[in-house]
Amino acid sequence: MTGNEAVHKVMDEVKKVIVGKDEVIRNVMTAIIADGHILIDDIPGVGKTSMALAFSKAMSLDYNRMQFTPDVLPSDVTGFTMFNKKSGEFEFKEGAVMCNLFLADEINRTSSKTQSALLEAMEEGTVTVDSVTHSLPSPFNVIATQNPVGSVGTHMLPESQLDRFMFCVSMGYPTAENEARLLKEKFGKNPLDSVRPIIDSKGLGIIKRETSKVFIHDEIYQYIAKISDVSRHMNEIELGISPRGSVAVMRSAQAAAYINGRNYVVPDDVNEIIVPCVRHRIVLRSHSKLSGNALNETIGKILGEAAR
Repeated sequence: MTGNEAVHKVMDEVKKVIVGKDEVIRNVMTAIIADGHILIDDIPGVGKTSMALAFSKAMSLDYNRMQFTPDVLPSDVTGFTMFNKKSGEFEFKEGAVMCNLFLADEINRTSSKTQSALLEAMEEGTVTVDSVTHSLPSPFNVIATQNPVGSVGTHMLPESQLDRFMFCVSMGYPTAENEARLLKEKFGKNPLDSVRPIIDSKGLGIIKRETSKVFIHDEIYQYIAKISDVSRHMNEIELGISPRGSVAVMRSAQAAAYINGRNYVVPDDVNEIIVPCVRHRIVLRSHSKLSGNALNETIGKILGEAAR
């Protein structure tokens, strides 16, 4: 079984649990094999946790979930050291982040200090406790969920932390037809029990390495750079795409090409991933919001300008 076939089979397994959200599933898979992290910005109860569980089962990943509340401490995430009377030494006790797939549930309900505890883990693949650095398992991905801004007890994530998520996606409500199908499939059983393991963490690591080798022509590099440059000079935009964002676009375009069965990137791969990859990195000016300019519409303008 090739890596491309394995990726599609993993998505098929997740579709057993998440009904009618094929595009979201594909976006999450794209970010995972691009070695990125995913932020799901949506209301409670639409299947965010179930989707993360389904991915962990289909890829046989070591999985931890943490419910972020105001009383969660940074040490709960990263771990802590404790004195062992028998050995006479301090021992490191692993935090919840020590796994292959970490679900940070409702991340914007906890304190800024605890939110920032994830930054090093997401960026460097390590945690530092009492000046000692510990490596996280490989592969390592974070799927974080957050409630819409304005919900009770929420704290907006700062731009610096939002920028560390490769994709920001929204699941939304299912259609009436898909919800009826979901109810029928859940009757008397748990759809997660039907998810079969397709690959393991070693197989995912191989797919990630193959994805990173997908060829990118100089013209594609220029296209991505132009997209970022246009976003930084548009009157509608207050904060454009950062260089980190450009790297994320490049890597996720490689992943899109891999899923599409190619070993090279074409402009359509960039266009396919651009909205989930940059929607959380762009901040519109107040007058743009007041005039009703939607973010997706602005991203479309950026693509049009960059393609000239």
